[in-house]
Amino acid sequence: MDLKDKKEYIDKIRSLAKAKNAVIFAHYYTRPEIQECADFIGDSLALAQQATRVDADILVMCGVHFMGETMKILCPEKKVLIPDMQAGCSLADSCKAEDLAAFKAQHPDHMVVSYVNTSADVKALTDVVVTSSNAKKIVDQLPKDAKIIFGPDHNLGSYINSVTGREMLLWNGACHVHSRFSLESLLQLKKENPGVEVLAHPECKAPILAQSDVIGSTKALLEHTIQSSAKRFIIATESGILFEMQRACPDKEFIPVPPEVTEGVGCSCNECEYMRMNTLEKLYDCLFNESPEMVVKKETAEKAISSIQRMLQMS
Repeated sequence: MDLKDKKEYIDKIRSLAKAKNAVIFAHYYTRPEIQECADFIGDSLALAQQATRVDADILVMCGVHFMGETMKILCPEKKVLIPDMQAGCSLADSCKAEDLAAFKAQHPDHMVVSYVNTSADVKALTDVVVTSSNAKKIVDQLPKDAKIIFGPDHNLGSYINSVTGREMLLWNGACHVHSRFSLESLLQLKKENPGVEVLAHPECKAPILAQSDVIGSTKALLEHTIQSSAKRFIIATESGILFEMQRACPDKEFIPVPPEVTEGVGCSCNECEYMRMNTLEKLYDCLFNESPEMVVKKETAEKAISSIQRMLQMS
């Protein structure tokens, strides 16, 4: 799509959104042009929370499936649209509700702490939801003798165990983007750029985190680059955030850590192909047709919202 087409699409989308009293939300990991078009940009939970505060008839969640579900759970009275219903999440997919239910049955004395990157059905089986930014704070508030199942991200759970002294039982799931950063490439980047800080998301594997100077949520990493006086950073998280980092700090340089090469195939940056399924064309069609619409069963939503509300109370 050339610049002229992109501008025309963005103008048409904004005009249509205004006519339909619709608000567009975009995750940090979506395409730059989607972020340009959005009314609000952020991480999944922040966007869902923002959705509860806007005066709109239609909410459009440009992200992945579980994000649309979370928004619908928090805003049941509003129409929630998602540009591509097939935009899934490898992390959410790694923990099916039926598998978690069976695992809970094997550990009946354990409470369940679930990452927000999960389906509504999994949230309905969860005691408290967490995000990468508040996971430590919430886990620290739980009774010291509490037995905890943490899922689905094993890397995040391992990190939270290390900083809280807990021994949570970890689900063996992972984000396919954050788990494939190349340690060899990171070490080479550090050698080539002495003194440059490494910023990493806690969904990364432990060896990557061990080489990082700042570990935090996507929003926390963005805020660090804005507040820091440094001019260069090495970034180990999904590369979509580089657009917002560069827009906020045009005078700074951001160096992405490349992924490991698997079976002779590699790329220069880490992108979530599910997030890239959100395009301007799909966004326009979604708004025009008011479809596909996110629907969450009432019974599931009623169970899931309690785990989300508990998180909000503890954050």
